[in-house]
Amino acid sequence: MTPEAIPVLKQHLVEQLSRPLTEAERLFHGRGRCWSGLEQITVDWLSGQCLVSLFKMPTEVFTEALITMLNQLVETPQWQAQNASGLLLQYRDQPGSPTDVIWGELASSHLIKESGLTYQLDLGRNQNNGLFLDMRNGRDWVKARSAGKRVLNLFAYTCGFSVAAIEGGADLVVNIDMAKASLSRGRDNHRHNNHDLSKVKFLGHDILKSFGKIKKSGPYDLIVIDPPTFQKGSFALTKDYQKILRRLPDLLVTGGEVLACVNDPHLSADFLIEEMAREVPSMVFQHRLDNPDAFKDIDEQGGLKALVFQ
Repeated sequence: MTPEAIPVLKQHLVEQLSRPLTEAERLFHGRGRCWSGLEQITVDWLSGQCLVSLFKMPTEVFTEALITMLNQLVETPQWQAQNASGLLLQYRDQPGSPTDVIWGELASSHLIKESGLTYQLDLGRNQNNGLFLDMRNGRDWVKARSAGKRVLNLFAYTCGFSVAAIEGGADLVVNIDMAKASLSRGRDNHRHNNHDLSKVKFLGHDILKSFGKIKKSGPYDLIVIDPPTFQKGSFALTKDYQKILRRLPDLLVTGGEVLACVNDPHLSADFLIEEMAREVPSMVFQHRLDNPDAFKDIDEQGGLKALVFQ
């Protein structure tokens, strides 16, 4: 990252702040490598909290220039018109991902809006705050496809897909994740949207060891698979994804749909298409969901790949 690129970032942010920001969204996506000298920085608008994230520790000169620019940004009329509550700078690659408050206050437990739904974020505590904004179109797709269906949400995290599915009229959603704290936040997310929790299950299990328990609530009409690239001791994408795919015939109704996702920049969509064809020849690739416009990437295979199979 180069300090000379900081004015470009400021100009872009001022332009983004010149329009009403009514929901959570990404304002700047340097990770897409479309902005020279700013490849390791992103900026998210989180319903009043503005989170600047550094994915690699920059030089001291760059950091000083960035902080100076951010202090100038909050003095602009565009910023002041947004009714912001805080401007935060997170160092994601540092131990504990420390977060500095550049302006205002850090709202550690914070509610945001996305597609009209409410989600609770935990800011300043962990590397990830509770909702991946690049998956917005995936959640919207699930919401549109869930009416009257039984939905299985694998690697549920804080249950964003579950919230979307219940809002879309799902009869049942089963969420599976090893992290019980994340599932607890998922319950909160459903409560924030006044959902009927009798339609939602939260199972804190290792997916690869729990197919018997998962099958009990099936068969499912729609299955979402959104795994981490690597989870120490439990999941490695390139060798464990196949173990899930080959179980799909036992879990899915005839004609059912699967939204299978991968967010490793080193793996293309072909990885999923080829593995699905090998493990479950009856599942046919339909299409790839577009990523939100804000997540433009110089390489179309570099960002999130969310693929629909039937």
